[in-house]
Amino acid sequence: MYSEKVMDHFTNPRNVGEIENADAVGEVGNAKCGDIMKIYMKIENEIIVDVKFQTFGCASAIATSSMATELIKGKSVDEALELSNKAVVEALDGLPPAKVHCSVLAEEAVKAAILDYYKKTGKDTTELEKICTGCCSSCSAHDHHDIPADED
Repeated sequence: MYSEKVMDHFTNPRNVGEIENADAVGEVGNAKCGDIMKIYMKIENEIIVDVKFQTFGCASAIATSSMATELIKGKSVDEALELSNKAVVEALDGLPPAKVHCSVLAEEAVKAAILDYYKKTGKDTTELEKICTGCCSSCSAHDHHDIPADED
């Protein structure tokens, strides 16, 4: 059911924890499944130098949180904004179709943290204000829900 990478990131999650005095914090949740993700970022010169997460949820929620932090650590804020749920799923060698919403939550948590960073630093938030704030699988209003079709 789960790939080896999903199981590895579930049983040995990377970047777990909290960053005190984080430059960015994003939290999203899905009321339907009960998953809650919180991502903390330390940003220096527009580079994410550290990122940590706290997730309450299933194996897929933990694995996607872990992988998302791995994919953005050391990247610029602009690069992190490009993170898609599809990239998270692909990096994990796939997820069962019923669990793809966890990858959407991971993407949204990253974007919510960057929105927080933009607000704290006085940057224009117009585009980021359009992102979901945790509605995830029940929302089709946003084009960042790039769910792979080959998730069998």
